[in-house]
Amino acid sequence: MTFADMWFDPRCPWAWITSRWLLEVEKVRDVTVRFHVMSLSILNEGRDHLPEDYKRGLATGWGSVRVCIAAEQEFGAEVLRDLYTALGTRRHLEKRDLNDAATLREALASVGLPERLAEAAESTEFDEALRASHDAGMKPVGLDVGTPTIHVPGANGENIAFFGPVVTPAPKGEAAGRLWDGCLLVAGTPGFYEIKRTRDAQPIFD
Repeated sequence: MTFADMWFDPRCPWAWITSRWLLEVEKVRDVTVRFHVMSLSILNEGRDHLPEDYKRGLATGWGSVRVCIAAEQEFGAEVLRDLYTALGTRRHLEKRDLNDAATLREALASVGLPERLAEAAESTEFDEALRASHDAGMKPVGLDVGTPTIHVPGANGENIAFFGPVVTPAPKGEAAGRLWDGCLLVAGTPGFYEIKRTRDAQPIFD
């Protein structure tokens, strides 16, 4: 059994698609995915060159990650899988606002978590834990990338961390497995850093 650890911000559409791909990978490879929280708002602190509309989103983007961390702190990291699915479904498929308290409460209730956790969206109580989770995910890959970030154990027991894959739509079945195999191959190659091409498609959530 291989554990794949993925760091997510519920607002990121590309991370959402990658997470759905990883759930497909679980069906065709001996892999178990564990989910963790990072924050695009933390990642982009102090970056003044960003577009104004993006900066406005970052300023209001703390709520859902705070709720995720509050849930993890009280009930364990295992609850993040279903909570992320509940939040991501509402954000990316239903196009709902994760800054809306009612949406957060509904997502929490749908996975059996107390609705009171939605109050964490407006609190700094869990920000230290949020930053610790964020740093654990991001430091091994560097701060010039974002989410999705994935960590897997290497052949010699070392930790392999990489950004991506950025893909749309999420591959299904054996295609998902082949992409996983390729990611492990290139990420596990000493000295390998990047494959990239211009992104010319919007996120496809089917």
